[in-house]
Amino acid sequence: MKKFTSRALLCCLPMVIPFAPTASAADSGYELKQVFMFSRHGLRAPLANSGSVLATSTPKTWPKWETKGGYLTPKGGVLENYFGHYVNAWMVKENLFSKDTCPVQGETFIYANSLQRTVATAQYFTLGAFPGCDVKILHQAEIGIMDSTFNPIIRDGSEQFKQSALKAMNNEAGPKGLDGLNKQLKPAYDLLDKLTDYKNSSVCQNDKRCDLNSEPAEFTLVKNKEPGVTGPLRIGTSISDAFILQYYQGFPLQDVAWGGIKSDAEWNKLAEIKDRYGEVLFGSPIVAKNVAAPLIKYMNVIFNDNEVTKPVKFNMMVGHDSNVVSLLSVLKIKDYQLPGQFEKTPIGGKIVFERWKNKSNNKDLIKIEYLYQTKEQIRHAEPLSLEHPPQRVVLEMENCPIDANGFCSFDDFTKILKSAI
Repeated sequence: MKKFTSRALLCCLPMVIPFAPTASAADSGYELKQVFMFSRHGLRAPLANSGSVLATSTPKTWPKWETKGGYLTPKGGVLENYFGHYVNAWMVKENLFSKDTCPVQGETFIYANSLQRTVATAQYFTLGAFPGCDVKILHQAEIGIMDSTFNPIIRDGSEQFKQSALKAMNNEAGPKGLDGLNKQLKPAYDLLDKLTDYKNSSVCQNDKRCDLNSEPAEFTLVKNKEPGVTGPLRIGTSISDAFILQYYQGFPLQDVAWGGIKSDAEWNKLAEIKDRYGEVLFGSPIVAKNVAAPLIKYMNVIFNDNEVTKPVKFNMMVGHDSNVVSLLSVLKIKDYQLPGQFEKTPIGGKIVFERWKNKSNNKDLIKIEYLYQTKEQIRHAEPLSLEHPPQRVVLEMENCPIDANGFCSFDDFTKILKSAI
């Protein structure tokens, strides 16, 4: 793989203006004690490539990417560096770390899935958060092989589980299951038909499949494989993903979906295909609990108080949107909106679990936030700082009500974690 060196990275980074002091939770009687961050990998090239569903779904020529399919792009590295810089500035402001000093051994633990895009995301983030420091990143030695902690596969091969899971996935899709969802998404599929000129694609000319809406659709569940779906939801997700990544990467607008997307409303239609794909495959409670089991066990270890072991101050895991969806489902996170974004699990977005102490009563609290860049911050590669931050949206669990500051009981949170195993 090509190396995007730190020297090259620094050439791309503008000088960071020192930030002015701002109000913090520490000023209000709360002390930040621990951070656990689950991050989706950063900006990558499309997973689908030449000869795939992208090539067969249109007679048009797709714009070429300089980065190998599925790999973090150099711009993705820059964006993660910005993220790291911001997170460090925030943690310093909240006195979790000291300014201009490196963490000591045992204060950080960074763990990435063993694919190029996840490992590289962790590397660039760490370069931004702890520049010049010897902060280790844990991952399997063999790059390109999924780590079981992050692999969202079905682990129960029983027929009983299969039938229960298929029912749950159809319930997640809506009142009429997968067929009803595809009818609901018909306006979005029609837009893709138009953008791709599907009726003149090779799949139409050779296989006589000329209408995206009429593609046969069903869910698939096989032990040791990811949940799957066929039909327009699967095809539409691949195409929509490619268009959204073109926009993020900064392709000229005339090259993004061949200049065919004219409004935010149309972007939202395409993003809904991707969002619903992730939710129905990985978000139903029974499937989410099965595929997210290793991740939930890991989180229990992170937040388990041990009198011998001092809690690690900063924990970070880097995985995929499927992990994010299943994690949010298991924790029963209420519905949320991310202003300024197309996606509900945006590229590079981070679920941040913040452990705070209320100094007035010595009680521990938890706050969960979605930390993400807007679509424009990504497209224009805008540097992040305390003055120009990423977006932060407070999330709430159904069984852990939050107060006016977004805090819920840490004891209740850990009980929910333990019950999820």
